[in-house]
Amino acid sequence: MENNTRTITEVDKFIQDLPDNIQSIAEALRKIILDASPALVEEYKWSMPNYSYKGLVCYLQTAKKHVNLGFQKGNELVEKDIRNLLQGTGKTMRHIRITKIDDIQSEVFTSLIQAAMYLNEDHKDKEN
Repeated sequence: MENNTRTITEVDKFIQDLPDNIQSIAEALRKIILDASPALVEEYKWSMPNYSYKGLVCYLQTAKKHVNLGFQKGNELVEKDIRNLLQGTGKTMRHIRITKIDDIQSEVFTSLIQAAMYLNEDHKDKEN
């Protein structure tokens, strides 16, 4: 991505190697994530792009026919998920499955990313 010093080469390469339709979804989601906050840090871990702020916030997991925008603490975002987009039954993780570029809801995704960042701030417990 042009003139964005916050992207890293490993993620550039990861996205370049995706099939075109999945690549365009991943690029759009990456931009939404990075635009959600200047505090988010892009990393490449567990063979996929991850974004962190005071801990893990979200990730992009790609498959042949979709991209998942995943949230490590997705179970805590359910009340913020007004469109009921979050899927998954794991203990904490939830994801939004995007199968085509038209599925992307920038404002909704941005608010969920920002809510996920807020969860990583030390509001409730002062133990850390």
